[in-house]
Amino acid sequence: MIDPQLLRKDIELVASRLAGRKFVLDTEKFSQLENSRKQLQAATEELQAKRNQLAKAIGMKKGKGEDASSELAQSNQINDDLKTSSEQLELLQTQIQQFVMGIPNLPDESVPIGKDESNNLEVARWGAVPNFDFPVKDHVDLGSLYGLDFESATKITGSRFVVLRGRIAKLHRALAQFMLDLHTEQHHYEEINVPFIVNAESMRGTGQLPKFEEDLFKVPRKMGGVEEGEAGEARIENFYLIPTAEVPVTNMARDAIFSEDQLPQKFVAHTPCFRSEAGSHGRDVRGMIRQHQFEKVELVQLVKPEEALNALEELVGHAQAVLEKLEIPYRKVLLCTGDMGFGSAKTYDLEAWIPSQNTYREISSCSTMGDFQARRMQARFKVGQAKPQLINTLNGSGLAIGRCLVALMENHQQADGSMKIPEALRPYLGGLELLKP
Repeated sequence: MIDPQLLRKDIELVASRLAGRKFVLDTEKFSQLENSRKQLQAATEELQAKRNQLAKAIGMKKGKGEDASSELAQSNQINDDLKTSSEQLELLQTQIQQFVMGIPNLPDESVPIGKDESNNLEVARWGAVPNFDFPVKDHVDLGSLYGLDFESATKITGSRFVVLRGRIAKLHRALAQFMLDLHTEQHHYEEINVPFIVNAESMRGTGQLPKFEEDLFKVPRKMGGVEEGEAGEARIENFYLIPTAEVPVTNMARDAIFSEDQLPQKFVAHTPCFRSEAGSHGRDVRGMIRQHQFEKVELVQLVKPEEALNALEELVGHAQAVLEKLEIPYRKVLLCTGDMGFGSAKTYDLEAWIPSQNTYREISSCSTMGDFQARRMQARFKVGQAKPQLINTLNGSGLAIGRCLVALMENHQQADGSMKIPEALRPYLGGLELLKP
């Protein structure tokens, strides 16, 4: 979340910067909440001061053997008033916290102002778009020759799932292994294997909750009671299937204080990702472009604030390297303010060329979150004896494996339905140069 002190200091400036993100900040509501907090906090502190004064007076009278019943009665009343006031203040602070948690991140000054994806800025292109002298097949038709099975997935689960069989399953696995090896051996990330189910606090830490709950797969679980071998009534606690490895990996830093020499930290994780796609009905219903379950190799960095923007360029370069080694044409796009994700301060998208659609489609999104997530998680670092500071967090796809498979199949297809295997991927497929139906 953004710094509440910034809201208190200059809420109109914050509102102006957020307007570029198509977010209307309710300045009046925040001012009302904040004024109520100040009044209630002042009243609470006044009661605490009176209680302290009475405690001294009671002590002095008792020490002299004098009657302190009047002061004791006043003290009891103040304690009751203080309890009520403290409860009201806690409730009000919770309301302010919830209000602030719903505010998106402030865009970095280098982000172009714009209303939607039409205002994004293309930074670079790489690779020649293939010019086929035969009718282009899409990945669904190509994949059916190799074991791409949507029918079975629909039968066992439902729409927007897929079963990979035989050679295409092996190709999918090879892509994941290739990416992990590249990022660990050449880009120096630490490979990490994380849980695929997380608690609500982790989702809040990286910004998925409370705003995006409808896009998540929720896993209610009975806690306590007989099932857990504990006394008392059972309660239901919500867990969540991860929408990206960003959530569990970044939350490892929650409530941690790093020393300066422990930063930067760089992690890579290969996980499934689960997304309900609540707001995407009717979009990309054919094939693997938009699925409820897919796999991704995720990159996460934890850095000092002054290193964040350079770290973003580095992280994007690591994702670009995957596409270049797989000989997939792509373009690099800087997102404008109106197209950025909720927690992002600056985002680059990498879009791979998809021949059957005659366009570029997102295959990686790489962002610096500034201290937005760190403030939620209280993830900090310390220089010497100075006061701890918030770290900056970054994440990006390196890459989304399913979409990478789509781009690989379509860009390297041959007239007979076979697929050319890029040189970098051949060691993971036994040296195979051409995958044939």
